[in-house]
Amino acid sequence: MYKQMMVLAAAVLTLTASLAAQSKTVTGKEVTATATIEGIEQSTRQIYVKKADGTNDVVYVPEAIKRFSSLKVGQKITVRYYENIVLRMAVPGAAPIDSSSSSVTPATGTAGTAARQQTVTATISAIDPKLPSVSFTGPRGWNYTTRVEDKELLSKFKVGDKVDITWTEAMLVSVEDAK
Repeated sequence: MYKQMMVLAAAVLTLTASLAAQSKTVTGKEVTATATIEGIEQSTRQIYVKKADGTNDVVYVPEAIKRFSSLKVGQKITVRYYENIVLRMAVPGAAPIDSSSSSVTPATGTAGTAARQQTVTATISAIDPKLPSVSFTGPRGWNYTTRVEDKELLSKFKVGDKVDITWTEAMLVSVEDAK
């Protein structure tokens, strides 16, 4: 009986280790969008923009963007945005991760680059193999549901599994005066 328990424990540890070593990178599309500044709220560092499709949005401009005060109503903003997501089984017993970093690189003229990376340990809260989709919960009340393209990979997970998720986002922003 003791030997069977040891063999079972070794098998579970081997399976867990092989799953923990697996990771999946989901490469996002590069998106380019142009919007016109319709309003500026200096105190909250928000700009109100009208997108090409006629819808409106509010964008927060981080403190690291030093030229916020030079923005003007009527200017056009062009943004090239890219994201990448890496999912990896969390190492059993490891402390949960909740970290982020960001950087802003001003360019010459009226453009600059901003990048951000965030990693969290999330728990799989639901799996829908028919759709297919997976739902996660994480730190600070975070909830997220997404479609899954790799059904085979999805079959290796179960509700309650812990996954380390790393998002990397980068955007190049340029501003043009109104014509």
